[in-house]
Amino acid sequence: MSLDKDLINKLVKVTSRAAINCYQFLGKGNKKIADKAATDSMRNDLNNLEINGEVVIGEGELDEAPMLYIGEKLGKGKGPDIDIAVDPLEGTNFAAKNIPGAISVLAISEKGNLFNAPETYMNKIAVGKDVPYDATDLDYSIKKNISNIAESKNKNINELTVCILDRPRHKKIIEELKSLKVNLKLISDGDICGALLVTDKKYNIDLFLGIGGGPEGVISAAALDAYGCKFQGRFLFETDQDKGRAKKMGISDLNKKYELNEIVKGDSIFCATGITTTEMVAAVKKENTKFITETLVTHKESSIEIIKSEEPIA
Repeated sequence: MSLDKDLINKLVKVTSRAAINCYQFLGKGNKKIADKAATDSMRNDLNNLEINGEVVIGEGELDEAPMLYIGEKLGKGKGPDIDIAVDPLEGTNFAAKNIPGAISVLAISEKGNLFNAPETYMNKIAVGKDVPYDATDLDYSIKKNISNIAESKNKNINELTVCILDRPRHKKIIEELKSLKVNLKLISDGDICGALLVTDKKYNIDLFLGIGGGPEGVISAAALDAYGCKFQGRFLFETDQDKGRAKKMGISDLNKKYELNEIVKGDSIFCATGITTTEMVAAVKKENTKFITETLVTHKESSIEIIKSEEPIA
């Protein structure tokens, strides 16, 4: 099966329309209603595609509808068999407050090529393609990772910048990075966007690490793969319920460290449309009789591009 340009254009429309459907709820302080608007839009548009799709990375389980849940079938039931990873509104707090960082995002692959992951936490590390593969590892100490990156980039440690979620669980890591005199970019939410900052030197992020959402890790990996970046992740299964769900999904080694090529196999498409402004894509704009959106699209086999779209105001 070929993940072709025609399908890319249709998927761009899916994330663009989900972003547009959030527009009226920006800054209204209600993240649930914004999330529902994006989710309903995405479900409706995916169900109108000539695909036989299944959600392998979603926002919850079957009993948590209206979320796009893991195992949900999407599309008209004919056409290519594909795995779908979705986050209709990544950065719900950003949308509720109308501040930078909210996106609508999805990733797809051929059936069986996207990791089927439960909604749990993941310990992650990501670096750009300009860092040698063996220079960093999830199991290295912070100091070793930082020192190896500095050496490989011919930089002083105090010239490096690390992106990490600003959470109490990262207190020790943040303190160690400060003691090493590393520059920090602390983000409050949105670790898909955070991980993607290692893709280009213009963002000035040398390392992304820390514990965030597992689904977001898988979705990020699809984009990072197209950029030739390195990503590793280890799921954190803390409760018996988490462990049981993981085993049902076929995960036997609960402590396994996953390489990028184990999370995303073969070809994939990633689309992220700006809802509010991000470093990568602009916010949805309302202009006279139309909405204008920007979508970052990565297709591992062909291209990485920003696509501008227009949609008439209904």
